[in-house]
Amino acid sequence: MDDAVHETEAARAETQGEADAEHAPRGPAPLRVPRTPTGDAGVDALLERLADADHLATDGHVEVYEDVHRGLRDALTALDARPGPPVPAGHPGTTPDRGPSGHAPHSTHDRRS
Repeated sequence: MDDAVHETEAARAETQGEADAEHAPRGPAPLRVPRTPTGDAGVDALLERLADADHLATDGHVEVYEDVHRGLRDALTALDARPGPPVPAGHPGTTPDRGPSGHAPHSTHDRRS
């Protein structure tokens, strides 16, 4: 009878081991998220850096994401700092002049017929 008990316990332990293996965390797996090139070498390099997260455990993703976010933010800030084309002198504005009240002045043209 001891043999039957030992076989049952061994079978139960084997089944439990298989169940644990099914639910055990797996290693890092690539997400295979497509990254479309933007044409900007700096931005494209940052987007490619996201692939580094594919080979890291989840707790390592934060560092990669923060690094990429910081780089993209810096790239956008650099765009704001670049001077645009000069505005031609004497170019008429597209908005009417405003009076002291903030409204466009009324036409002085007499509309009575």
